[in-house]
Amino acid sequence: MPEIIPQIPKGFRDFLPEKLIHRQRIIETIRRCFESFGFEPLETPTLEFAKTLEGKYGEEGEKLIYKFEDQGGRKLALRYDLTIPLSRVMGMYPELVKPFKCYQISPVWRADKPQKGRFREFWQCDVDIVGTRSVLADAEIVNIISTVLKRLGFEKFTIRINNRKLLNGIVLWAGIEEKRTAGFLRSLDKLSQSDSQIVQQELKDKGFDETSISRFFQLLEKSKEQKAFFIYLKEILSSIPSAMEGICELEELSQCLNSFEIPLDNFVFDLSLARGLDYYTGLIHETVVEQPKIGSITGGGRYDKLIGLFSGSELPATGASFGLERIFLVMEELSMLPPLSTSIQVLFVLFKNGLLEKILHLATRLRSLGINTEVYLQDDRLKKQLAYANSKGIPWVIILGPDELKRGKLVLRNMVRGDQEEIPLDRVEEVIRRIEAPSPDRS
Repeated sequence: MPEIIPQIPKGFRDFLPEKLIHRQRIIETIRRCFESFGFEPLETPTLEFAKTLEGKYGEEGEKLIYKFEDQGGRKLALRYDLTIPLSRVMGMYPELVKPFKCYQISPVWRADKPQKGRFREFWQCDVDIVGTRSVLADAEIVNIISTVLKRLGFEKFTIRINNRKLLNGIVLWAGIEEKRTAGFLRSLDKLSQSDSQIVQQELKDKGFDETSISRFFQLLEKSKEQKAFFIYLKEILSSIPSAMEGICELEELSQCLNSFEIPLDNFVFDLSLARGLDYYTGLIHETVVEQPKIGSITGGGRYDKLIGLFSGSELPATGASFGLERIFLVMEELSMLPPLSTSIQVLFVLFKNGLLEKILHLATRLRSLGINTEVYLQDDRLKKQLAYANSKGIPWVIILGPDELKRGKLVLRNMVRGDQEEIPLDRVEEVIRRIEAPSPDRS
């Protein structure tokens, strides 16, 4: 048999324990936060029928769907995001109580060009509310974004907020045909990563009128200077009903966010935000950090017409998606991750002297009390076993040899500080107390 070269496809990754432990802790923090707001878990299949995903993401997104035929000739696709599967679920299970509040934490796949913070397989953490048009639902989603990021340790972040109704209205006001709005906004979505002149040139290359382009971008720039942001927009766009509706929704949203006591430094109303997906209908938002420059770490909005493609009637919905890969990368680069390399809290060293039964009994007792416990699997020299604990970053070691047993005690060694103490064998709670107490960081 020929030798197999160990490798994985570009854009995919292995997660070794040291990084996976941190990822799991981030996921658990996000999960707990979602549930604290009354959201319940949902999980959908990795594969969907290709027709379920096709035609939902716009021109550029369509090219990134992983599609194939199985042995039975069925056209299938790896899920591109978690929003379309949720929409399909709502169409299949109309009996679900509304508003339906759910979260999904799962991998998705896109045949994208890999780069920093962008992979072909990555995890999204989505939270959605289905069955209400209330602006309060939109505000709750924005509040969840702020709450999750703060619980993860973020301080400097900005939630950029806009409204597709307002944006569509501005496009009409600028003189662009309604049927060309989606194409215009797909180019505008690149504004966060490209210079304004580059985006404007792309729009000209697509055949959009130069006067309309200029009028649109002049309003974007002028709006940034206005302290009375909403009043200014109402004066300019008073003849555009969709724009006025979007402005009123943003005003109501602003009041809710103030009631939630979200700091003004953490959100901004930004007319240049477009969000490239075609299915957004109202509120849109994304979160960015100043450093490192990595693009948005959350994104989402309202998609009131999407579920109707699966249910036959409109069902309003709003939500947000947290990009786990980018969040992890930012936390790693900003040294926000705690100095942990293992989930193991304590290691029992092993001796030849017939003490295995006692050690296994104690290890079982610690596990039953919630302590992650490992037993070394062979009777190597003590020095080698301690080196093993050190190399894995295990903070505590328990030594129970013949001498300790005679004294009715065990030795609990702190591998961070290098000190140790003896604890009576019948006082396991003392071991728990020491292990769970805060200890100095491992250097």
